[in-house]
Amino acid sequence: MRIGEVAAATGVSTRALRYYEEHGLLVSERSAGGQRRYGPDAVERVRWIQSLYAAGLSSAALVGFLPCVHSGLVTDDVVERLREQRERIDAQLRDLSATRDRLDELIGAAQQHQAGQLTASSR
Repeated sequence: MRIGEVAAATGVSTRALRYYEEHGLLVSERSAGGQRRYGPDAVERVRWIQSLYAAGLSSAALVGFLPCVHSGLVTDDVVERLREQRERIDAQLRDLSATRDRLDELIGAAQQHQAGQLTASSR
């Protein structure tokens, strides 16, 4: 796939794709004309990179461990950093779940209030 095709398929700018490549997060080959050509796994890899960014991982964190996924070389340090990121995400999930529960309580209270208003207005 060409860079524009990967960009269109993922919703990521070509500039971001070049950034990913410069930092070893994405790999391409060059055509005879010098154009970047990405393999069939590029779209899925970019989507995964984007989901990691959305989860709050920094560029530095990605640069530190994502290339090992491509190469298959993993150190104890990389495993520890991955565990730390997972623990951070778990904490975010707990916080989001608590926030959702509070919102559910507010929605319930608002619905009870509305029901009371409807009953009072029908009298």
